Amino acid sequence: MSEATSGYAAEADRLAVQYESVTFEEVHAPVLHLLPPAGRALDIGAGTGRDAAALADRGFEVTAVEPTAELRAHGARLHAAKAITWIDDGLPDLPVLAAARERFDLVMLTAVLMHLDAGERARAMARLAAHLAPGGRLVMTLRHGPVPPGRRMFDVSGEETLALAGRHGLAGLFSATRADMFGRPGVSWTVLVLTPRA
Repeated sequence: MSEATSGYAAEADRLAVQYESVTFEEVHAPVLHLLPPAGRALDIGAGTGRDAAALADRGFEVTAVEPTAELRAHGARLHAAKAITWIDDGLPDLPVLAAARERFDLVMLTAVLMHLDAGERARAMARLAAHLAPGGRLVMTLRHGPVPPGRRMFDVSGEETLALAGRHGLAGLFSATRADMFGRPGVSWTVLVLTPRA
């Protein structure tokens, strides 16, 4: 297990309840109008599969990447009826997925990038860009605020992330900030949507 995922295995049972207590539509309300109508979707850092399951319901062919075995197990149990392909893989390099050289119409990266240091973020952005189909959408959320005990997080701004994306051929379609859905003190979020430059 990499440093980026530290703390998640031990808290998987509690996190499964938290993640599933809100819906895909609630979490991603600001950008639902920017999602492709269907196609191939990749959910990186899929957790318990809440978003992957919702995308499957919307008609997407879904691949869910989750490096924490305990969270993958919850996802497979909670969403067993959904057509989701689960992969044990992770950023910054996604070695399993990279070997398949697949591209996706939608890539979701919810509360993931801020777990990576600057060098890892650069490698991750290159990998994300490589997996986006022409005209595809990369939907990303970044957490700001106090770091939970046992976790590894960095202060990553939306502006920095957009600049990094630009260096890898991606353009910003949407950027906004929002409050924390769980009301945690000092926690806020940046929501970004990126697409390959034409």
